[in-house]
Amino acid sequence: MMKRPVTRSNRQISQCPRFFATLANCLQQATSRERSFTGPAMSDTADTADVIVRPPIAWTLAVLAGLMLNWLMPLSFLPAAVSAGWVGAIVFVLALALVAWAIFTMTRAGSNVPTNLPTTTIVEAGPYRFTRNPIYLGMVLGLIGLAIAFNSLWLLMTLAPFALVIRYGVISREETYLERKFGDVYRRYRARVRRWL
Repeated sequence: MMKRPVTRSNRQISQCPRFFATLANCLQQATSRERSFTGPAMSDTADTADVIVRPPIAWTLAVLAGLMLNWLMPLSFLPAAVSAGWVGAIVFVLALALVAWAIFTMTRAGSNVPTNLPTTTIVEAGPYRFTRNPIYLGMVLGLIGLAIAFNSLWLLMTLAPFALVIRYGVISREETYLERKFGDVYRRYRARVRRWL
């Protein structure tokens, strides 16, 4: 004997526990909140240079790689008689000061420093009068300062891959982005100020 399929009337469906109705309502509200949240974030992400790596992460990886290699197999590049600790420390402090000056200048101008946020204006004051990339220049000098302070050839050697990543994976993309966004304003600034020094 075959059983007849169970069918529920509209009235039975409408009498579902309030839990399910509340759950459906919560899901609908969560979805609408997610949409309202992701909208601006997606537009902000589109308005960036889309660099391949965040520069502080690249710098940190270069330093850690250099220190690790130096710990495994120390290689020096300065004579043992030379006490370069203080010289390296001074170079590092000057590099840190340059980075801090650049960040302060850009923040005061109302623009964003992180590469994953939109650039709002072309900054031409402070260190940006002499170099278009004072933060990256400071990172390079900081790496050199650490290499001198630790007398580590490995740290000095990590400078090459770091500089290549910054030049072609970050700066090139930023320049394309800035030219697309600011047009002649950026082109005039680029013609007047060098990329490094």
